[in-house]
Parts: sequence; C-alpha cells; structure tokens
Amino acid sequence: QVQGVESGGGLVQPGGSLRLSCVVSGSMFSDYDLAWYRRTEIRQQELVADISKSGATEYVGSAKGRFTISRDNAKNTLYLQMDSLKPEDTAIYYCNIAPMSGTFWSWGQGTQVTVSL
Repeated sequence: QVQGVESGGGLVQPGGSLRLSCVVSGSMFSDYDLAWYRRTEIRQQELVADISKSGATEYVGSAKGRFTISRDNAKNTLYLQMDSLKPEDTAIYYCNIAPMSGTFWSWGQGTQVTVSL
C-alpha cells in the first residue's frame, strides 16, 4: 500500500516560513507526478502545487510566488517550502499523486500548519 507520511508543520507567525516533507513508501516514487494538497473545514480540500516526474512545477492561487515544491527521487521525498506565510494558509497539508494521474494513494495523517500571531 502506497502512502505518504507528512511532517514539518507547526505554528508560525505571519511572514514566517516552514518546510514540509513527505516520505513515500511502497512505490516507484519517480514514476509519479506528485502534489501537495491542503484541507480546512471551510475550503475542504484544495490543490496547492504539483510537480511532474520530470520536475516541472505548477502552483495554484496564492501559492504562486510564495511556495516552492520539489522532489528528491533518491530519498522518495516530496517537499514544500512555504515562505511569506499568511493566516489563510492555515490548514492540514497532505501529499499524494497529482490530479488526473491515477487513483489516489491512501491519505496519510497530514501535517498541521497554523499561521497566527
């Protein structure tokens, strides 16, 4: 069973930074287009950013210019560098395959990001 294990979240003040990691087991990591998603009670689940097998990246909405998605295929790890954080970035962040890339893996626990004074 393929699943990602997310980490790196926490409490940060507005304008601060966090780096999220997602270690994926049980898969040919490099064969997948991957993505970060986030979920809140209000916005439900939304795509934040995705990265193709070849390393091409796309960002959605307010993530553009502030977040950087990357991958290390040797470590089976996906990253999300988040800078200039805003309170509206508060959410639980998850990793999974990119949209339209196949059947989603089982969802992990996610990692909580809270942006607040």
